[in-house]
Amino acid sequence: MTNAQNPTIDRDVVVIGAGPAGLMAAYTLKKAGKSVAVLEARERVGGRTWNGKVAGTDGKEHFIEIGGQWISPDQTRLTELVEELGLNTFPRYREGTSIYVDPEGNRHEYTGDRLPVKESTNKEMDKLIDLMNSVAEEVGATEPWAAERAAELDSISFKDFLAQHTDDQEAIDNVSIYVASGMLTKPAHTFSALQAALMAASAGSFSNLVDEDFILDKRVEGGMQSVSLTLAEHLGEDVFLGSPVRELEWATPDPSTADELNKIAADVRNGVENGVLGPVTAVSDKVTVNAKAAVLAVPPNLYNRIQFVPPLPREQQVAHQHISMGLVIKVHAVYETPFWREEGLSGTGFGGGRLVQEVYDNTNYGKNFAGGTSGEEDTNGTLVGFVSDVYAEEMWALPAEERKQRILSAMADYLGPKTMEPIAFYLSDMAAEEWTRGAYATSYDLGGLSRWGHLQNQPTGPIFYACSDIAAEGYQHVDGAVRMGEAAARAILEAR
Repeated sequence: MTNAQNPTIDRDVVVIGAGPAGLMAAYTLKKAGKSVAVLEARERVGGRTWNGKVAGTDGKEHFIEIGGQWISPDQTRLTELVEELGLNTFPRYREGTSIYVDPEGNRHEYTGDRLPVKESTNKEMDKLIDLMNSVAEEVGATEPWAAERAAELDSISFKDFLAQHTDDQEAIDNVSIYVASGMLTKPAHTFSALQAALMAASAGSFSNLVDEDFILDKRVEGGMQSVSLTLAEHLGEDVFLGSPVRELEWATPDPSTADELNKIAADVRNGVENGVLGPVTAVSDKVTVNAKAAVLAVPPNLYNRIQFVPPLPREQQVAHQHISMGLVIKVHAVYETPFWREEGLSGTGFGGGRLVQEVYDNTNYGKNFAGGTSGEEDTNGTLVGFVSDVYAEEMWALPAEERKQRILSAMADYLGPKTMEPIAFYLSDMAAEEWTRGAYATSYDLGGLSRWGHLQNQPTGPIFYACSDIAAEGYQHVDGAVRMGEAAARAILEAR
């Protein structure tokens, strides 16, 4: 049925979500000659990548990347796409000495890739990193749930797993930071050693994960959201913004499941034939789309925002209740100049277990939608810091000014009193966003990855899944989203 407020259109494929995964799926399908419609709940594309602005004390607007921003050397598919779309990248500033703040609050300057801790702690850190390299290689990124020790590794928290191999708490804090607060943004006692091994395997090794010069290598001029914005330009009117999908009709119920005695309607609790094209209808706020397949390109914690008709099979219903987002505050502080450079500092700071556990120079380069000049670095200096998991909860409970002072003070522990005097200050609050509800990505409860991981990339009937949360290579990164979007499109093109 068609009406002026909500017209019905026909497409080969309907894509739900206009982040990098959904847009890449649609882009790939359209290049292959298929018709698509991309339905996005937000009034913008980009998902968890988001170019933003913050007004300074003088009213000047400064460019910030509210969401994901970095590209590492292993993220080859994203790098290829950036080049294909005609976008440029620039390296993160890392010249000068870095700062480490130890558990007693003492500040140490250092160079190189080894933290200035006592030799015994360094040896324990090396031992733990070697251990996790071995476990990451053992389980791999593609099917960690199929590893011989998957259930065993999934039954113990990452924190307890590390504690089984060392009693040096500083070593544990400094190693776990790279997965706990740095990636999954959950305390290390809330996710498994298997989940941590997947995180490491997806980056190529745990050694890559702990190397900030590797993981935080380059940025996209104009911001990472430029990737999505450029893809959306290629798709044109096939992208519908401000149009959350409320209902997805996707299968014919199995009559044998009906229970007339208890008034239970027929459903597909026992599953359907997966990966086979069939009629689907997506009902959104602005348009209804009839298609042969759907790509669900939103994080798993948002799957339940859609009413599936009929309901998804029982195993999917259960599995989706054991996947959740982490919580992190991304801190943006803009200064008149990058003062730390004048003091011979790189702007990089680490402190395992501290309120702000990581700080980096995030000064902009090139043109962006708040200004900037091609080929030139911004004269203002920008720092980015991260407040993760329980600390983020603590900060959001404070009044705004107290929160600001606490966070800046924690950053000043690394870079000195000038850190307390930004001309602009902004906190990314992805957890308050209705269509994100956390950051950076979802992960399983203890025991969940080995139990349900095999379901996450398996199509459900004509529904195909695509997001960074379920990627192998590039897990939790834009690269993973791009890979998954492309893979979903190819699976549809090959489906019968």
